[in-house]
Amino acid sequence: MNIQTTTEHQTRIQRLKALTDATHRGLDQRIMAAEPFASRERYELFLDVQHRFHADVSPLYHAPALGSLLPDLASRCRLEALRRDIADLTGSAPPVLIAQTGPLGVQAALGWLYVAEGSNLGAAFLLREAEKLGLSEEFGARHLAGHPDGRGLHWRSFVASFNSLPLSNEDEAEAAEGARAAFRRVHALVEEIFA
Repeated sequence: MNIQTTTEHQTRIQRLKALTDATHRGLDQRIMAAEPFASRERYELFLDVQHRFHADVSPLYHAPALGSLLPDLASRCRLEALRRDIADLTGSAPPVLIAQTGPLGVQAALGWLYVAEGSNLGAAFLLREAEKLGLSEEFGARHLAGHPDGRGLHWRSFVASFNSLPLSNEDEAEAAEGARAAFRRVHALVEEIFA
């Protein structure tokens, strides 16, 4: 039996994943090639990448227009956890960063949030790697911690809200471009910081 899945039968998140898969895979490969868990020093570079990216997306988590579309959005922001992780390892608070994204339309912003939230789902693997460096959800790797309700449930609630948004095909295309831009931003940060 040959079952074909067309985009018409996919959920919005599945379509977004398919449209951004190549960019996402390229980023994952580049991050792992940088060996961010080879030492605490390399992990600090990884935290710098994460800090800059989450400084970019943090305003989106607090934007009223996005909060009205995605319930509990503000509570999902991990910037402060990242700042505490950096302070754990360096002994001082990192500088406050200004978002580098510039103004984004709602659809593009949804793409950036998809990337940020999806990274939390994959953080379980990264947390296990951080633990090998003596780090934990209470010290140095807070931003990789799962939600108290569980990573899966936390992701599924985001997906359910995202899938229920009233977006047109054009809106979805803009969200996909926003997600690709977010992946490219992280890739550029990895290139710069791990150079």
